[in-house]
Amino acid sequence: MSRVFFLVVSLMLISNFHAKALDSAYYMDYEVMQADTTPDSNDIDLKYPIHDNSVSPFNGTGSGLDLSDPDNITQEIQYDPITGNYYVVSKIGDTLDYRPVNYMTFDEYNEYNLDQALEKYWKEKAATESEFSKDEQGGSSLIPSLNVKGEGFDNIFGGNTIDIRPSGSALVKFGLKNSKTQNPALSERQRSITTFDFDQQIQVNLIGNIGDKLKLSINYNTEATFDFENQVKIDFTGYDDDIIQKIEAGNVALPLQGSLITGSQSLFGIKTKLKFGKLEVTSVFSQQKGKKQEIEVKGGAQVREYELKADEYDENRHYFISQFFRDNYEEAMSAPPYVASPVNITRIEVWVTNTNNTTQNTRNLIAFQDLGETNPNKVFNKNGFGNLQFFGNSIFPDNNANSLYADVNTPIVKDYNQATPALTSVGYIDQEDFQKVGLARLLMATDYTFNPLLGVISLNMQLQPNQVLSVSYQYTYQNSVYQVGEFSTDVVNEKAIFTKMLKSSKINTTAPIWDLMMKNVYSIGAYQLQQENFKFDIWYLDRRTGVPTNYLPSGPATVSGKPLIQVMNLDKMDRNMNEGPDGVFDFLSAPTYLPYINPRNGKVFFPVLEPFGSHIHRIAEGDAEFIEKYAFDSLYTNTKPNARAKFPNKNRFYFKGKYESSISSDISLGAMQIPEGAVTVTAGGRQLVEGVDFQVDYNLGRVKILNQGLLESGIPIKVSLESNSLFNIQQKTMMAARFDYRISKDFLVGGTIMNLSERPLTQKTSYGDEPISNTVWGVDGTYRKESPFLTRMIDNIPGIDTKEKSSFQISGEFAQFIPGHAKAIGDAGTSYID
Repeated sequence: MSRVFFLVVSLMLISNFHAKALDSAYYMDYEVMQADTTPDSNDIDLKYPIHDNSVSPFNGTGSGLDLSDPDNITQEIQYDPITGNYYVVSKIGDTLDYRPVNYMTFDEYNEYNLDQALEKYWKEKAATESEFSKDEQGGSSLIPSLNVKGEGFDNIFGGNTIDIRPSGSALVKFGLKNSKTQNPALSERQRSITTFDFDQQIQVNLIGNIGDKLKLSINYNTEATFDFENQVKIDFTGYDDDIIQKIEAGNVALPLQGSLITGSQSLFGIKTKLKFGKLEVTSVFSQQKGKKQEIEVKGGAQVREYELKADEYDENRHYFISQFFRDNYEEAMSAPPYVASPVNITRIEVWVTNTNNTTQNTRNLIAFQDLGETNPNKVFNKNGFGNLQFFGNSIFPDNNANSLYADVNTPIVKDYNQATPALTSVGYIDQEDFQKVGLARLLMATDYTFNPLLGVISLNMQLQPNQVLSVSYQYTYQNSVYQVGEFSTDVVNEKAIFTKMLKSSKINTTAPIWDLMMKNVYSIGAYQLQQENFKFDIWYLDRRTGVPTNYLPSGPATVSGKPLIQVMNLDKMDRNMNEGPDGVFDFLSAPTYLPYINPRNGKVFFPVLEPFGSHIHRIAEGDAEFIEKYAFDSLYTNTKPNARAKFPNKNRFYFKGKYESSISSDISLGAMQIPEGAVTVTAGGRQLVEGVDFQVDYNLGRVKILNQGLLESGIPIKVSLESNSLFNIQQKTMMAARFDYRISKDFLVGGTIMNLSERPLTQKTSYGDEPISNTVWGVDGTYRKESPFLTRMIDNIPGIDTKEKSSFQISGEFAQFIPGHAKAIGDAGTSYID
């Protein structure tokens, strides 16, 4: 029998930074009646007098403490055409006049009207600037700009204006929890546990400009899943004629164009860029410390949280095998829990570029992008094929759906060595319309998973950009058999196999096969998932408030305020698989149900093709403003790096959730060879004592809870550890310098030197994780020159008329790698196997 008493007091401290606007108002007193100037012996000399409007109702109130008139007192201005005056009548209710009637001449009334208009204008102006007015990026202009006088300040920062725009929130929660367990197996002390629970959440966003040169950018959130999400950056940019071109501090990057020395994109440190005439020097000093990991256990069940952004889809792994299956995907996924598909794929062969030198199950093949396609609008460069025809007698993919297979099924194309000139001579483009793959590797059934109803394959490995993926398959529809491509058993070994190309070695986002790669699959990084206590939610970071919500703040009535997990059609049923959403992710998996999730590898499949693109357009119901605000179309029409770099403001959707393991007193930390003292365990906010409440196996990376009362009481247990690599905590430091010297506008030479060093926590390091101190240096050069001679030479070829500029480029690069190790493990570098 267990009794739990819980008391929680929450204190919300919302830190809204705002500035008070100055109201400018103009008042004017009108003495329209002869005032009594006789001194009043009963007057009281008040420091802050309260004025009476008995003489004139247009006198200023004189103090913010003065109360306004009651609602039943009204004033009316009536015009008398006989006298030409304007009379002010003060009434109680509708009839009773409670003050003498005052009047104004036409000039006085005209001046009074002007003053009232000015007063109203300045009040509206002040209110607009003082309330939460937004800049072009949606930030809050809540603090007025400051001007610093001085020529020295102007020379350093390129201006005298300091503009800081902060926003954010702070949440503090504290509570007291008492748990009593009437379990005879426990001691009296363990039956009653009282803990103090304390938690705080801070989110701060700051954008600042000091002059024209210095910019500040801070985005800090204590609830961030990863440390790199907290961005801090100080950017000083000089003028073109300054020696100091740029100084960056915080999150910096050192991208390099060379192929031998590639640089780094994720660093935390200082970066400088100096210019000495034709020489530019870029240097970086950065440091990377061990990251902190946290694991939560409740009732003995290990809880792991995850968070993904919308642009982190699982690329180069999941593909449709034809445009037909892509076009019918959403319809097939629209009737949960079962797949609504009339076709069933009975046989398939999957081929990839052989990069591991496998000698078994290899064949020469030619992959065609448009093989078996039925829709003329879904092929690439169809106008260049000349006699390529489409047959409208069937909407299903097949070798006979168009004339491509019949056109290329000739002896000369079947000869692998002669295929390229034969195909290019009739208009086919290599790496776009077709691609030859020598000794391609046939994947085993264990190398991928396949859904025969949806026509989707999911590879266990991620394809490299230079790899080609193609398939041959056979399926049935209403007792009819269709086939696309050729199987290895249908063609003799000396001839090339024709297959349907799903991925080329050349990335072209305008080609139709770009759409065959699924961009609606996300990996949460978990394996062997269980439906119990699994959570998957979709969030949107509101650009106006900076607060994440699990719904869209605005939009059509069918969408606004509706949970995003329902908007994306991931919640259509309850736990009993009855129709109707219940606010929880529908945990459906193949082969019995729709593949919303693959529990084996933690892949989540959206039932819509482009969740944040075309699906947003569809639910917008023609609302252009809604589409512009929420749609992230560039995520599906560009590569992931381009979409991130060019459209960062659109990337505001992300996924957040958690999953639990089985109940156990042993907690796996996911790391090995953890240094002693690097593990901290707390229960309900109270730090536990090692050796009394828990013990740690630092070699295997496991924590065992000794106090069974903590597990049975259900108090959340948090395990924190610091680790940067697999075995121990290491501090990494990178120093680099890049030199670019422009000899002329066409000739550029450069040099790079870079050192990466690690410092271990202890001198005893494990084999395979020794601290490095590696140095790499290199030189490179590029010469590019326009050549009118090449243009004239090509233009002299019969049948060619070109006026485009020609140029040639010569590039060279040399690099040397110098390995080393940290001196902390000795001059010889000692590591330990056991």
